[in-house]
Amino acid sequence: MNRTGFSPDTLRRLSELEDRLQYRFHDISLLATALTHSSWANEHNTVHNERLEFLGDAVLELNVSHEIYKRFPQEREGGMTRLRSRLVSEGKLAELARSLKLGDMLFMGRGEEAQGGRERAALIADAMEAVLGAVYLDGGHKEASALIHRLYADRWPAPGTDRRSKDYKTRLQEVTQAMLHSLPVYMPLSSSGPEHAKTFRVQLELSDGRSFIAEGGSLKRAEQEAARLALAAFGVED
Repeated sequence: MNRTGFSPDTLRRLSELEDRLQYRFHDISLLATALTHSSWANEHNTVHNERLEFLGDAVLELNVSHEIYKRFPQEREGGMTRLRSRLVSEGKLAELARSLKLGDMLFMGRGEEAQGGRERAALIADAMEAVLGAVYLDGGHKEASALIHRLYADRWPAPGTDRRSKDYKTRLQEVTQAMLHSLPVYMPLSSSGPEHAKTFRVQLELSDGRSFIAEGGSLKRAEQEAARLALAAFGVED
């Protein structure tokens, strides 16, 4: 196994993550790359995780689509699409990343870290996809699929639970109409970062005076994350 070129401390941390993933890499450098943010790569002239993120996104969508197809035989295409969108959303990926403590593991530039990058949902969600891409390259589809099934083991909605197949914004609209007799309002606040990796911030306002601010890799993702936060405030299960 290729484990040369890393400090003992880095190898220890990577090994701890392997334990949480329940997967041991043949080429540990793939995992290190998956954890390397572009800000670190720019400072240290090394490779970042964006290509692995691209690959992991495709691997995740295929496996989640396949599982939805098996678990929900009565669901029509539109419902399957909405359910997949929720299960691979930035918020869900960030949740998975936090369960693995990926934020603590990232190789990140000083400026990005100072701005709270280790807690930023868009950033750790991207890292989660990159890790899946790394496992796919290292162990093939079988190992990547097994990891995805472990990560989602307790996160699949029950068959026949229609509301769970709807995205966060749709569900929040239904909740606010029923409880507040009004609709939520979404307002873009800002965007930052390079064109290929922008982060968007939005504010969601409810008629009862509560507001929620969220970030995402696109305006749509940021709005979905804000809606998820609002649903949690209403006590609506994810």
